[in-house]
Amino acid sequence: MKINRSAVSLTVEDVDASAAFFAERLGFRAEMSADGFASLGHPTAGVNVVLLRRGLEVLPEGFRDRHAAGVILAFTVDDAAAEQERLRAAGVPVTMPLRDEPWGERLFQVADPNGVVVQFVQWLTPEQD
Repeated sequence: MKINRSAVSLTVEDVDASAAFFAERLGFRAEMSADGFASLGHPTAGVNVVLLRRGLEVLPEGFRDRHAAGVILAFTVDDAAAEQERLRAAGVPVTMPLRDEPWGERLFQVADPNGVVVQFVQWLTPEQD
């Protein structure tokens, strides 16, 4: 099998609010959109974020009323501390402040207007500790 692209689809209440957050704060851009749908691409993320409005018929019947819950959308960055400060300066509330995990991960989290958790991860090497 050859996979040409990857995407994660998230069911949210307000597609426009999440799309604006991903565009304005994280540098994504709309590649396709319609009422209740947006596919967002990023020049370096390697994955598209697809936003679907809760209740759309394209969703399986048993899933139409579910929200993107229990999902963490994680992006690896070069400097997590700098990204946290950039987002804070832009008015984005940090829901989990920067922390270092014993297995070599530096991370922090924010949430989009629909409560989608977005995590930024920097993998530490022994020289970066």
